[in-house]
Amino acid sequence: MKSHPLKTSALVVSLCIAALGGLCKSAYAAESEQGSEVLKAEHALLHFGLEKIKLPGNESMGMLNTSYLIEFSPEWYFGPSVYGSVSGKHGGFYTIGGELTWRHPLVSRLSLETGVYAGGGGGGTALVGGGLMLRPHADLTWDFGAYRAGISASQVRFPNGHINSNQLGLILDFDTDFLHTDVAAGDYAWSPTERSGVGFDRAMIVVGRYQPKHNSSFISGAPLQQSIAYAGTRMERYLNPNVFAGLEANGAGSGGVAGYAEYLANIGAEIPVTNSLKLGTRVGLGMGGGGAIAVGGGIMVKAGVYVSANVSKDFDVNLEGGMVDSPNGNFRATYGSVALQWDLDHPFSTDGGATVVANEWIGGTQHYFGAARKDGSKRDMDSVTLQLNRYVSDNLYLTGQAHSAYSGNAGGYSVGLIGGGYRVPEIGSGLYAGAEMLAGAAGGGGVDTSGGFLVQPVAYIGMQFSKNLAAQLNVGRIKSLKGKLNSNLLGLGVSYSFDTVNRL
Repeated sequence: MKSHPLKTSALVVSLCIAALGGLCKSAYAAESEQGSEVLKAEHALLHFGLEKIKLPGNESMGMLNTSYLIEFSPEWYFGPSVYGSVSGKHGGFYTIGGELTWRHPLVSRLSLETGVYAGGGGGGTALVGGGLMLRPHADLTWDFGAYRAGISASQVRFPNGHINSNQLGLILDFDTDFLHTDVAAGDYAWSPTERSGVGFDRAMIVVGRYQPKHNSSFISGAPLQQSIAYAGTRMERYLNPNVFAGLEANGAGSGGVAGYAEYLANIGAEIPVTNSLKLGTRVGLGMGGGGAIAVGGGIMVKAGVYVSANVSKDFDVNLEGGMVDSPNGNFRATYGSVALQWDLDHPFSTDGGATVVANEWIGGTQHYFGAARKDGSKRDMDSVTLQLNRYVSDNLYLTGQAHSAYSGNAGGYSVGLIGGGYRVPEIGSGLYAGAEMLAGAAGGGGVDTSGGFLVQPVAYIGMQFSKNLAAQLNVGRIKSLKGKLNSNLLGLGVSYSFDTVNRL
């Protein structure tokens, strides 16, 4: 039975960009003391879609899409995208990839949007073969001012699987701006009034444990009794000094449910108790499944309370407890977690200063040599990769990544990774090199990851084509801590660099 693809770290970053990036909408251009432009705005689309696809056996599955697309040429957009199950019997079905879209005005407020999505994933016992998903589409949208809404005609096809569906769907678009700067890194006296880059104020690395209730079960009907250790990330943005919204993604690392993961949108509130202590609460709604847990169509609800202790200007430690529930399934649990919170921006600061930070988006593919399977065999496979790097110095950066299989008969396998990297300064003629040490969790697709936790060291060499664009080749190894997966890796990626301005 195939498990759900694990969506952590970079996936959360990509989806947070999609879900909250629209809040950054602005035509703002900050100016330095010398009067030169500091923040630059690229037009972008925040896109949501909902449709019902047909599966073999006369089944259907409701599927939700979230995309964040940046205009790279007049009327042409490209960016990360994710699709996931929200109804039916396949909770835990996800794919991640890239979307290319052309938008063209027709008459009055009517526009045509057409393009194609390509990505990898699966899970939720859906018949996806190797995991490659293609979705060409044509949409008609009407401009209502604050947003665009319309209908979509599309085909969802898994070329090496058993899904081939034509359908109509509903779409909702928000026009926004992606703000960035070309100013050199460093501290400045000016302080912009808008968020730049991905538009988040804080990020968290989370570890926790679910304790299922007595009525929780596997898809087979067997009781789910063992506790489940999980790891993941949260990205949040303040709506005012006491209210915030964000997203989280968590994946199982132990408990016999490798491949279980969840992705939820959250809203919460917190109040200061002392200068260094806050109390808060939050609720979440989203998608989850995999690991053979009976979550029905995949809808998940979560609620918790937490205490946050400040340990420095930019870092806090959070302790949280609460409950999670699948309303249409048989998974209910209490949980406890601890999180390290990193403040990426200080939107209500009155210090009047700012610093410029370097960032990178990297999309590409990775080949596994002889990936161990649960049936005892070893077969090559390929995955699509999404990565976000944030530099903490000129050469050192933190990274979050999500990989999901698209070939090798491993549809449903995905891995989420977090870690650090070091990039060597230019070694001549635009060439650069670097290395990363990553850790995370994986599951699904019949790959033998056992509990789910794994490590991945990587070395790479790249070629810089312009200030913003580069290509890089990487080699490495991925090793499961408890399973038999222990494979050499070869990857190729395209990097887009951008700088953000963060208030001190």
